[in-house]
Amino acid sequence: MGIFFKKPFIDVVEWSPQSKEVIYAYHHPENNLSTATQLIVRESQVALLFSKGQLLGKFGPGKHTLTTENLPLLREWYGFLTGGVNPFFAEVWFVNLVNTFAIDWEIDGLPIFDNDYQTQVPLIARGQYGLKVIDPEKFVIKFVGTLHKFTEEDMTTQSMGEICSKTKSMILQYMLTNKIGFMQIAAYLDNISMNLRQSMASFWPEVGLELTKFYVNSIEVDKSTAEGRKISEAMSQQAAQKITGRTWQQEQMFGTANNAIDGLTGAIGGSSNGGLLGGLMAIQMMNGMSSGNMGGVASGMMQPAYGQPAMGGAGNDNAGQALAGPGGGIRPVYCASCSKKYMSNQAFCPHCGHKYNPCPKCGSDNADTAKRCVSCGTQLMGGAQAGSSSFCQGCGAPLAPGAMFCANCGTRAAMADDNRCTRCGTEMQPSAKFCPVCGNKR
Repeated sequence: MGIFFKKPFIDVVEWSPQSKEVIYAYHHPENNLSTATQLIVRESQVALLFSKGQLLGKFGPGKHTLTTENLPLLREWYGFLTGGVNPFFAEVWFVNLVNTFAIDWEIDGLPIFDNDYQTQVPLIARGQYGLKVIDPEKFVIKFVGTLHKFTEEDMTTQSMGEICSKTKSMILQYMLTNKIGFMQIAAYLDNISMNLRQSMASFWPEVGLELTKFYVNSIEVDKSTAEGRKISEAMSQQAAQKITGRTWQQEQMFGTANNAIDGLTGAIGGSSNGGLLGGLMAIQMMNGMSSGNMGGVASGMMQPAYGQPAMGGAGNDNAGQALAGPGGGIRPVYCASCSKKYMSNQAFCPHCGHKYNPCPKCGSDNADTAKRCVSCGTQLMGGAQAGSSSFCQGCGAPLAPGAMFCANCGTRAAMADDNRCTRCGTEMQPSAKFCPVCGNKR
């Protein structure tokens, strides 16, 4: 029985990619060939001919005539004799052998209990990998299948199952086993990439491919979910607070004050949304911030970012760690220079050598140039209590030498010099019973 064609057989079969799209395998649309057909295979290509579901022939770069000499199966299958032009059916596949090094991949859904933040963090990993066809027949039969064109996108789709399972397992195991938190994971991307490539190397030869490269370029918080966006925002706020030296409580207080001030502005401009009351509250809050003795809510919220405990003050002993007054005994304090804790009976910080500069009222350590205590707001004369020999009986602030009244609260100072008037400070004769200036009785 002869072979009948609806259209003439093809004289030339070739494939010349015209687009920038990466194509690994291309199925020629024509299959009505003959023993006179010219097959043109370009560099970095290989051509495969399939007939009756079996490989008929394989051709490398060059120009080939499909005769019974280079296709001996034609005589066996179709009974062709040498010489003459004989038509036959065959599928022609062109396979691209060029290495590709920049195929992008992305894996989401990586929830992990982060060692840095001690909470569940959703992660997303991204990277690139490279592949090379090493066995064209196996690649077309096992990986390409019935597609007419196998592109880089098809490659990623077909490979994603293997990449996804290996990548998720390796990253999570590596972070948990080595107790690496999200903030440090970028330093280990090279090790993770190398381990992943080794674990996946055995999969690709089974489908005629070789994994030439595999990189994990980034592991980040997955912001595509509501949970991830909240966590990312919280991390950004924490970083900003560390840089500016403010605590979360301070940020909340400043935000409340700003909103209230906006309400006051609206009330002045004629708004009737109750902003006037909020504005007045803001003014009161700001007064509390700038007051020498910040008490109540303002005092509690304005603690320094490095964790200096609020030491002293009536009704506030900071869970038993702080004792009221400058001479309340040994207690833990936080260095004003390095923020590390040490005991108040040490004259210098054992961590950085900073000289202990205690507040006379609460005992908190202060910088040498501080004018007010960072914890309780007590005024520090001359850079803390340097040079003072006595303290106010009213507020505990240090008194400057010769001062008649406390510069912090106005309480009259108890005079140690009996020859000076206790009211105005005028020097009196030892025998005088009344001040010659103000008449105050000695």
